[in-house]
Formats: sequence, structure tokens, C-alpha cells
Amino acid sequence: MSTITVRSASGTTYQYVDNGSPMQGGVKDVYFAPDKSYVVAFFRDHQDASSKDRLENIVKKYRESIFNQPAGDYWKNLFCWPYDIVEHNGKTGIIVPVYNSCYFFQKGFNPGAANLSSIKGKEKEGKWFASSRYRNKTYKLHLDSHELGDWWKYISICIKISRAVARMHAAGLAHSDLSYKNVLIDPVTGNASIIDIDGLVVPGKFPPDVIGTPDFIAPEVLSTMKLDKRDPNRKLPSMLTDRHALAVMIYMYLLYRHPLKGGNYFGTGDSTEEDNLMMGSKALFIEHPTDKSNRPKSNQIDPRELPWADINRLPYTICGTYLKELFDRAFIEGLHNPTKRPSAEEWKDALIKTNDLIQPCQNTSCEQKWFVFDNKSSPKCPFCNTPYKGQLPVLDLYYAPTPGNYRLDNHRIMVYSGQSLYQWHANRNITPNERLTDDQKKPIGDFHFQNNKWILVNRRINELMDVQTKQVIPIGSSIELTEGKQIILSKETGGRLIIVKLINN
Repeated sequence: MSTITVRSASGTTYQYVDNGSPMQGGVKDVYFAPDKSYVVAFFRDHQDASSKDRLENIVKKYRESIFNQPAGDYWKNLFCWPYDIVEHNGKTGIIVPVYNSCYFFQKGFNPGAANLSSIKGKEKEGKWFASSRYRNKTYKLHLDSHELGDWWKYISICIKISRAVARMHAAGLAHSDLSYKNVLIDPVTGNASIIDIDGLVVPGKFPPDVIGTPDFIAPEVLSTMKLDKRDPNRKLPSMLTDRHALAVMIYMYLLYRHPLKGGNYFGTGDSTEEDNLMMGSKALFIEHPTDKSNRPKSNQIDPRELPWADINRLPYTICGTYLKELFDRAFIEGLHNPTKRPSAEEWKDALIKTNDLIQPCQNTSCEQKWFVFDNKSSPKCPFCNTPYKGQLPVLDLYYAPTPGNYRLDNHRIMVYSGQSLYQWHANRNITPNERLTDDQKKPIGDFHFQNNKWILVNRRINELMDVQTKQVIPIGSSIELTEGKQIILSKETGGRLIIVKLINN
């Protein structure tokens, strides 16, 4: 074992420990710094002038365009972005921050699988959490329950991934290999980080080095991959193919199955060709409302993948109306028409709205613990079939394009005891993103069920008012949520009014 010192072109010195057995990625050998604060990742293959130019731009120009901006520190949690380049013994290496400790398995598989395999201490690649079999206790290699988190955490993960992809695209960059192998997630905390940034695509300047990871390659890329790269009909990774991969990831993290892997068989006799057709030119959404030919067939479903593989038992509509609309656009309208795919920004907005529709399951043994309200009068958890019992407030939001003139917004809030209200709920012009100030991150109110009544406690709202009585609700006091109650949260432009609907079960 030896400690080796290397120097970047700028003169910065780095060290790494060579024990003779580096960690190996797809194209790089990875060595830890002595204090494990960063890694030096050497490309195994020679990097030509164009590849080095790409890396120079990634660690300097493109990195600065994201991190050296207002709220730039926010992105350090969502990207594992290389920040320098070194050369040693004829090989090119990049300096990359070490992943946060939350992205390493604390327990890994369940204790009963200890003698079969171990992933304890290894990276939490998203692939471990996108398959239902690793959640099924009948499968020997199922993950320890401590690692799985709950359904709310996966919504949070999807919000963060969408936000990160939207930021890349806003900077004119495409990942080119967006997949669950290149995204680390932690369902315990709800965090996510995009990795393998060194292959970014810049239209017109840096073409993609790879076509992507199986399961996430867009149909147009697969169906034209046999054409020469210079052929104008050949489709290569881009922001539009990132959109496809993002939609697949969100679907898989929320439903633990692939949206295109169904029962279709094309009779080629070759498994690789079958997969290329299923994901490429013949791709069809397994939950397509009219063409049901790719529905999963019950006799082909692995019992370890139930109940998630049963789309009748757990259809994609359990994700709520906002996400259903985007899944339809991604896997029906935009599957073979890339320009119709939802953007990462649209996914982020829909997920944030979906986050306001979630409700805790009343079954304390429910593994998912949360579900999305489905706008029905008798809601129940789709995961454990536990009906909601009691009174349930639903708040329809209205906003003011001009002060005092409120219009219905496409946004609802489901209420549960202990839930917080924030400034972005009170004003449509405030967006929950990286630009939020510390003050805007603080709750302005909270909901509680007390003495058989639902109440909203005013913590920091100066203009909270009961519309019918014209009574101002002072900070520190509360207002009861009753059927038809109209409550003004803000009188400013973009300010919101809520109208209460009570569901009784």
C-alpha cells in the first residue's frame, strides 16, 4: 500500500492511496484520498484531446455555471460533480467529492441473507430500490426494512432528481446516461445525488460517449443504434432522451416495475433483439388505456414481484392526477414523439403538488405508510387497502392574479394532524426551490385535530382572515376548518385563498 501524490494543471496537489485493488466503475479505477474526503478516478482508456476538452469544461465552465451562482451550495447535495483533473503515468483522472455517508448501506440485505451476499457499506445505487423483488420478504435477498424508507420519501427523492435534471437542462447540458446506476438515493432520508457527471452532452460541442443504460435508453436511440453516428437519422442521447429516462425512473421508484416491460413477444428468438424491440421501435406502455397488448401476463409474473407487478392491483393512477397526466404524456404521447415528453421542470412541479395530496395510512403496519388522496369520497390506502376513518379536510387553493381577485388554482392540500403550511402555499409566486430564503423555509401555520375539530393554527401569517366573518385571525390563535369555510392566506398579488371541503367516513 502506498500514498501517491499527483498535481493538477493549476498546481493543486492531491493524494490517493493505492492498495493494488482500486474500486472499479464502468470505465474508471477509483482511489480514495488518505482522509477519504475525495476520490481520484482514473480513466482506464486513453482520453483524446476532445475528451480532455470535455472534462476541462465540466470541471470549470459548466461547474461554475451551476455552483458559482446564487444558492449554488444547494446543488452540492444533488450532484457529485468533479472539480479538477490530474494526469499520472499517462492516465487522466478526475477529482470527485466522496459521497455523503447516507448513500452507503448501513445494513443492506436482511440478516437471513448474510451468508449469501453482502452489500453493507456499498453504494446505494437506485437499482436496489426500483425493483419489487428486493422489497419482497419471500425473496432471500430482500433489503432490510431499515433501508427501504416509506412512500413519502420516494416522492421526495423524485422531486430532488427532477430538480437536478431541470438545473442541468437549464444550463444547456444533458446527462446522456441518466439511470438508476448513475443516481444514488437514500430512502431513509429522502435524498438523491446524480453521479458520473464526466460524460455530459453539450449539443453542437460534445456528443455523447455512450447510448445509455439498458431499461432507460429512449426508443428512438435503440431503434436507430445500428445506423452510423454521422447518419442524420441516427438519434443520440440528448435532453429529450434524458426526459424519457427521468420518467422511467420516477415510475420505477414509485411503482417498483418498468413501464415498458410487459407481456409482448415478437418471436425473434433472440432475447437481446426482443428487449431492443420492447424498449425501442415496438415500445408500448404496459398500462396503455386502449392498446392492452403489452399488459403483463399473470403466468409470466415472478411471484416475488407481487403485488407491484399486478397493474390491476396497483395501477399507476395511485400516484394521483398530476403524475398520471405526465405519465400519459411520457409513455403514450411522447414515447415515440420525443418533443411531447414532459420536461424535468414539469415533473418537479407535479411532484410538489402530489406531495400536498399525500395522507398517512391509518394502518400502523402499512409498509408504505403514506398514499395519495384520489379525490374520492371514501379514500383508502391502495397499498394495504385500509379505508380512511373519520373526517378528512380537503383544501382547494385559489390565487389572486391581482390583489383581491381570486381564481381557482390547479392545486389541493390534503390535511393531516401535524401538517405544516408554508409561504409557497400562501402565495403562488413563491416556489419551493433552491432560491427559498431561510425565512421562507419556516412553517407559517399547522393543522391539528383537537376536541373532534380540525383547526389551522396561525404561526406567522399577518393577513389570515375568515372571509365570511371578516375576522382577522391573530398570530398564535387558530381557526376551525368547517365545510365551505373560506380563509384568506395572503392579500398580495399571487396570494391564496383556501376553501374547505370536509369528507366524512
